Amino acid sequence: MTRKEQREHVFKLVFELEFHSNGEIPEQQQEYFSSLGEVEPQETESIQKKASAVADHATAIDELLNTKTAGWKTSRMNKVDLAILRLAVYEMLYDEEVPEKVAINEAVELAKKYSGGDGPAFINGVLAKFTQERE
Repeated sequence: MTRKEQREHVFKLVFELEFHSNGEIPEQQQEYFSSLGEVEPQETESIQKKASAVADHATAIDELLNTKTAGWKTSRMNKVDLAILRLAVYEMLYDEEVPEKVAINEAVELAKKYSGGDGPAFINGVLAKFTQERE
């Protein structure tokens, strides 16, 4: 499985967090992976580990997002865009294996596939603010 495919699975698991309580997450993840068919155990572990890390940092990430999105607090964002942004910001700030430009590009690609018409531009604009401040 490619990194792009793994990232897409992480995105889907992060998206699911919005709809399940913490106690339901392990069962939901198990059901998700069983629906995929044959997946290497190390890939499953890697995907779960990253999804859990994003979830663990979600509160801090949301606070940062709220400072970058005037008029679009995380509580008002559509859940697809929010999941994409959480994953991208996690990769930009906490995942040293993912270059910042790759995180942004992959987030925009996920938005093209899963979000609405304005999603890719919105995602790109929010993430550009993170990049500008860090430079």
